[in-house]
Amino acid sequence: MSKIVVAERLRKNFGNVEAVKSVSFHVNSGEIYGFLGPNGAGKTTTLRILTGVLKPTDGKVEVYGMDVFKNPIDVKSIIGVVPDEPKLYENLTGREFLEFVGSVFSMKRVEMNQRVLELSEAFGVNFLSKFIGDYSHGMRQKLMLISVLMRRPKVLFLDEPTVGLDAKSAKILKLLLRKYVDEGVAVFMTTHVLEIAEKMCDRIGIINEGELIAEGTLEELRSYSGRESLEDIFLKLTGGDEIKEIVDSL
Repeated sequence: MSKIVVAERLRKNFGNVEAVKSVSFHVNSGEIYGFLGPNGAGKTTTLRILTGVLKPTDGKVEVYGMDVFKNPIDVKSIIGVVPDEPKLYENLTGREFLEFVGSVFSMKRVEMNQRVLELSEAFGVNFLSKFIGDYSHGMRQKLMLISVLMRRPKVLFLDEPTVGLDAKSAKILKLLLRKYVDEGVAVFMTTHVLEIAEKMCDRIGIINEGELIAEGTLEELRSYSGRESLEDIFLKLTGGDEIKEIVDSL
């Protein structure tokens, strides 16, 4: 496996707050890298740096050997990003939005239409003729997924991708991601759902208070934490062992 995404000593300050503290890791081709952490730990900030949305205070990111901030157009042409809260054009229909995205990435119309049809059927999307302003969060999430997956990007960055999806759509997304990974795609995914991370991710990084405090396969994390489940490992590493005491006191 080759290193597709390489983050080196990433730091991000917001005023006097250091949100990300010298974080380094890589994502290989053909793997799903799960990025876990409590609320406010720095997950989304890190993802925004990786995708070129947010410039780091220090450090660098390379995708396929290209500096994300020195080669933004080339990098964006091969990556796909699904944010946790999709910001879409309210006054467009879903179909118009997909056509816009397809034109930006110079997709052939026949190929795009075929991919949209396949993905719409898979995710149960029958609302592309409606205005996005009338969409629920789940509908927006599905539209965003289609707009990214129809392009077949080489690298996927997903921020809480299953939030808002119904059970069937979430299952289809999991299977699709595994299919793409088996074909060599690299996936970086944040999630709060530890069960999803445990079942889907090939390697896991745990961030807490801006620092990468653990990284490895599930077996590697078990070996130096002494815990069996990812939930137990996560809680031990992020200071959640006092949960029973909290519940007992309520």
